[in-house]
Amino acid sequence: MTQDQIILFSLLAVVFAMLIWGKFRYDQVAFGALVVALILGVVPKEQAFSGFGHPATIIIALVLIVSRGLSHSGAIEVLAKYVVKSGRSVFAHIGFMSALAAGLSAIMNNVAALALLMPVDLKAAAKEKRSPALTLMPLSFASILGGMVTLIGTPPNIIIASYREKALGAPYGMFDFAPVGLAVAVAGVLFTAFIGWRLIPRAQGNGNVSTDLFEINEYIAELRVSLDSKVVGKQVRELDEMTENNDAAIIGLVRDGQRKPGQARLVVIEPGDILVIEAGAKSIDALVGDLKLEYVGTEKKSGFLGKDLSLMEVVVPEGALIEGRSALSLRLLHNHSITLLGVSRRGKRFYERVRKLRIKTGDVLLLLGPTHQLPDINRWLGGLPLQERDLEVVKRKKSLLSVVIFAGAILLASLGYLYLPIALAAVVVLYVGLDIVPLRNVYTSIEWPVIVLLGSMIPIGAALESSGGTALIAQQIVTMSEGYGPAVVLTILMLVTMTLSDVLNNTATAVVAAPVAIDIATKLNISPDPFLMCVAVAASCAFLTPIGHKNNTLIMGPGGYRFGDYWRMGLPLEILVVAVSIPMIIWVWPF
Repeated sequence: MTQDQIILFSLLAVVFAMLIWGKFRYDQVAFGALVVALILGVVPKEQAFSGFGHPATIIIALVLIVSRGLSHSGAIEVLAKYVVKSGRSVFAHIGFMSALAAGLSAIMNNVAALALLMPVDLKAAAKEKRSPALTLMPLSFASILGGMVTLIGTPPNIIIASYREKALGAPYGMFDFAPVGLAVAVAGVLFTAFIGWRLIPRAQGNGNVSTDLFEINEYIAELRVSLDSKVVGKQVRELDEMTENNDAAIIGLVRDGQRKPGQARLVVIEPGDILVIEAGAKSIDALVGDLKLEYVGTEKKSGFLGKDLSLMEVVVPEGALIEGRSALSLRLLHNHSITLLGVSRRGKRFYERVRKLRIKTGDVLLLLGPTHQLPDINRWLGGLPLQERDLEVVKRKKSLLSVVIFAGAILLASLGYLYLPIALAAVVVLYVGLDIVPLRNVYTSIEWPVIVLLGSMIPIGAALESSGGTALIAQQIVTMSEGYGPAVVLTILMLVTMTLSDVLNNTATAVVAAPVAIDIATKLNISPDPFLMCVAVAASCAFLTPIGHKNNTLIMGPGGYRFGDYWRMGLPLEILVVAVSIPMIIWVWPF
């Protein structure tokens, strides 16, 4: 093993360990690794930022903008309103929503597809009085499965196609992934609908789980005591009956900037005190009216929701602007007239002031502000609305136009008349020119942490390949399976890649595993296509943890899931994927 190989393997081991640890965000880790690799000289300075101009990076950014355009035009939301019906059984609902999620993920980024359907699923759960834990995990897994069907459905497919072009001179086409991806997606969706959702721990006990994850005792919020409030002069404990009538609880009191959770029950309330409330969004507003309290930050306004004020519930996805920051540090109230009214953290209580709390991925935020500003500020923060986006400006008259433009570009790219990045770039230009995507939303549509991750990992992956590191990994896999034939080698490669994908970002996994696939094929002197397809499938199959795929992280808070909940449904699903995909790969892409 050469010195460069030792450095690169050690660096990747540190990157993997830090990503599993989760203390730092994945883009920080990846960019830091790139800088270290440059300082140590294992990545040439000429290749330092080549990953940011790589076709895979550009395509991912463009796909996210196009997905925003399809959302803004109302094309997907109109479809969801027509197809999602109330009164369906859990089995029928999961089967239908999973099929819809898989179908949408095949034609748009799978993260965007989940973001569009998750509010619909939450609304259906509330209407049917069942826990969203029953349906959100199947929805997430189905969206991941559907992304395997086409080139643009998931970043690993784009990376594998780009790597094939570099290694063999021609990339995969739009639907080259379809035979294997469609078989896996169909098998996976059937599994989630018939069996998978029954394995979710929160779904056991005949569904007798909390059905009001976002309605009762979820948010920790702060309300100010006004001069004419009914609670002035009373002890906190005297308010129990009034708060219980509104499905709320007072869990603390803030006076002179200091919170007194333990002593609050005996404190006599004075004007200007801040009551710390645990309740749902509707209950908080009802309490403001009943007790004549005020929303913090709106003391000069009426305590009630007026025509210029609205509430919005949003979930914080990985990579959002507000992740790891507080409302105070962003000067949310001072600069934008938006109050962070409450935070829900999967039922956990916290004792920091709401405005000073560092927000985490999966937190659910309750925002209060002017109706016309809320959607824009939420997009700036990077949150995903949990309620229907009534405040979003949806240009429904342009829904058909947006679909025709997108479909036309995909058709031209599929037939080889346009290079895919150019076709997608043309769609973006038309969407902006026709105001389907407002210019101000072009850059906010892109998940920049993913771009930084990919742009940073591509040069490291290239260095690993050029140093002979990937050939060394390939040799070890071939040695392990010596005498068993290429099908066994293919299965081992899939299992190794799947394992990496469950603890790493799927994009990073594809970048690292793609050159390994080529080297294995070279050593066996057979076609590299089955091995590249194997990596494409395996890199997307991150079903055991909430950290392997952004969609799994996204549902963790709204679904009330624990880290250990995923593998119960995910492990049999991954076994099914191996059982279906290996024979399909060998049949469609023979050795």
